[in-house]
Amino acid sequence: MKTTLLIKEIYLEAFQNLGHHLIKSYFKAFSWFCFASFLVVLYAFIFRVTTGFAFD
Repeated sequence: MKTTLLIKEIYLEAFQNLGHHLIKSYFKAFSWFCFASFLVVLYAFIFRVTTGFAFD
């Protein structure tokens, strides 16, 4: 029983901050992706406006 509790404690310590780091990294990557997508859309809109595209 002592070995099982020791393994459980080691497991909890090893992965205690892992979830927070993964979530933080995921949201950071997602925010950069959204920002880059917004810039692409803004560029396409400005390109269409400057070339005289008819928005009918």
